Amino acid sequence: MSAIGKLGRIGYSLAMPDRGRLIELAKLFTKLGFTAFGGPAVHAGMMEDEVVHRRKWIDRQHFLDLLSAVNFIPGPNSTELAIHIGLIRAGFPGLLVAGVCFITPAVLIILPLAWLYTTYGQMPAVTGVMRGIGAVVIAVIAVAMLRLCKAALNSPLQIAIAIVTLFAGVKLRNMTAVPVELILLAMAATVGWMAHRKPTTTLPAIALPLGPTAAGLLSMVLAFLRIGATLFGSGYLLVPYLQAGLVDRLNLLTQQQMQDSIAIGQITPGPLLTTATFAGYVIGHTRLGGGHGLGIIAGVLATLAIFAPSFVFVALLGRVLPKIRAMPGARGALDGMNAAVVAMILLVLIKLATVNLRDAWSIGLAVVGTVLMFAWNVNATWLIAGAGVVGWIVYR
Repeated sequence: MSAIGKLGRIGYSLAMPDRGRLIELAKLFTKLGFTAFGGPAVHAGMMEDEVVHRRKWIDRQHFLDLLSAVNFIPGPNSTELAIHIGLIRAGFPGLLVAGVCFITPAVLIILPLAWLYTTYGQMPAVTGVMRGIGAVVIAVIAVAMLRLCKAALNSPLQIAIAIVTLFAGVKLRNMTAVPVELILLAMAATVGWMAHRKPTTTLPAIALPLGPTAAGLLSMVLAFLRIGATLFGSGYLLVPYLQAGLVDRLNLLTQQQMQDSIAIGQITPGPLLTTATFAGYVIGHTRLGGGHGLGIIAGVLATLAIFAPSFVFVALLGRVLPKIRAMPGARGALDGMNAAVVAMILLVLIKLATVNLRDAWSIGLAVVGTVLMFAWNVNATWLIAGAGVVGWIVYR
């Protein structure tokens, strides 16, 4: 059997897929890249709505398995989810198309914002728009959680795992040494498996001969590669990585620049790790003194560096996950993790609701959004766009 045939048996092929599938992936993930505000839980909810509920490319059980699995590999979870959906839909070319199309829109938005920031020294005024969007993303997460419950909580054991995960997540929420998500998923996987089982020290020497600008770029790229290859959990955990690496150790960003980079990543659509685009631009423009030209180069390099490991990890995961899903013990571990994932989504939902639902308008937007999605099947993308307009009108 050929190498391509073997790869096909385990879940994907390196052969060129139907061109129509690549176009479908490009359209969908470009749209999500421009409209997926609010962080990983919202991105996952929008992908579930589009890929499972509307297009039926995969079923909810398979989607939950992917959502659980990407939590156990380093990198941005929602981006890796997009990459893996592309892999399933159209093989290795689909992996590249889905990932690039999901990441690129945020980069195209952030680079002009970085130019404005370095030119005028202030953040864009988008508070009203984001308050409206923040309210309706509660609806997106709630509907996704309700839909996933049927697939994830179909036995007393899975219900028990979800309840224990919910309480443990509340108790461990202030833990910073180890990502809480990783602990909860590991515990759930262990219980599920048991129930189903059968009886950088060389950097200065490398960078020194290159000159200060090239050395600074190399240091930055290696720092973002390390972040992309070691960051577990959601993109919200990016803050301590940037603080320790780019602010404290390499002195490539000031404290204020780091905070502004995180803020830009939060107010723009797409994956939160496109924070690297803004940070890279600021490093090239200001810290390395290269102006806007080097800012653009550094922003693109930082983006490539932080996301490159995710493509590699998902390509490797795609080769083994189909086998794992077919093993009884591993199937039990995935089922336990799926139950935990639903509870973790509920924890995110509660946290975001306490922050975003602060008045009658925001509560009304969340309720209306939930009803429109759940009862009338309104697309989440249109709800988010409409909420942004309402927020701009009400809160300006």
